[in-house]
Amino acid sequence: MLKRAKRSGWWIAGVKDPETIAEHSFRTAVVGSVLALMEGADPAKVALMCTFHDTQETRIGDIPHIGRRYLTASSNQTVTADQVSAAHPAVAAGINRVVEEYETGDSLEVIVAHDADKLECLLQAVEYREQGHSNVQNWIDTSLAALKTASAHQLANAALKMTSVEWQQTYLR
Repeated sequence: MLKRAKRSGWWIAGVKDPETIAEHSFRTAVVGSVLALMEGADPAKVALMCTFHDTQETRIGDIPHIGRRYLTASSNQTVTADQVSAAHPAVAAGINRVVEEYETGDSLEVIVAHDADKLECLLQAVEYREQGHSNVQNWIDTSLAALKTASAHQLANAALKMTSVEWQQTYLR
């Protein structure tokens, strides 16, 4: 389902065909792994948190930030518990534990996973800006302001100073 569901908040910025939630989650997991390695956190644990951080959107959709002023949604933990209620007990317990930690924990892995989510949003906004969408600055500003780790700030600043092609040529040789 996450492969079919679009990140609808980008429609507010005029992006007609935004990335899917699955695309966002995958890149968040990759970014999270990189940040974890840079910060000395457990990259596997961070990647797992990032993989499951938005799975609740298969039930409640991608509620844009402005929409949250008008809606009261169930907690991500409640949605996750419902989603995995028929799963193998070990799977249900494991996923519930990962989501609970992501939502309420304060470990280095949780901080890095949250940074990965915000950094991925910033990267996506920069890419949309390169494609001519001028209404994405708020996503860049709020994502940048939410970053906590030095590594996330370092990567965000690099992304803001170069094009996505330069980024690829510099960091992905």
